[in-house]
Amino acid sequence: MEFQERKRWVFFGLPFTFTVYTIREEVITVNTGFLNKEENDCYMYKVQDVTLKTSLFERVFGLGTIVCYTGDTTSPQIIMQHIKNAKNIKEFILEQSETARRKRRTMNTLDIGADGNDGIDGE
Repeated sequence: MEFQERKRWVFFGLPFTFTVYTIREEVITVNTGFLNKEENDCYMYKVQDVTLKTSLFERVFGLGTIVCYTGDTTSPQIIMQHIKNAKNIKEFILEQSETARRKRRTMNTLDIGADGNDGIDGE
């Protein structure tokens, strides 16, 4: 399954921007720009959490903003602004990121500051 959505204007939900989001089972790709194009990829297994935000105007025009919190160094947050089908895409990302982590046998780790130093300086 694949989703391809354009960033849209909030008013009337018109796709007059040059940002395209492509969400596949293995990777999220963000293409931006008209003259100077940039393509940014993030593997699905790196997505740690997903948030869906909808303002009043976004709800009126059937849009939403998805924020993906990732472990990627180049883009720790992927913000997909003002897209249609935001709820379905958010659910797809959550399911596929979990499936990708299981397939790669990876797990999220947190840095809790346990660097081997017991907090005793100079001893």
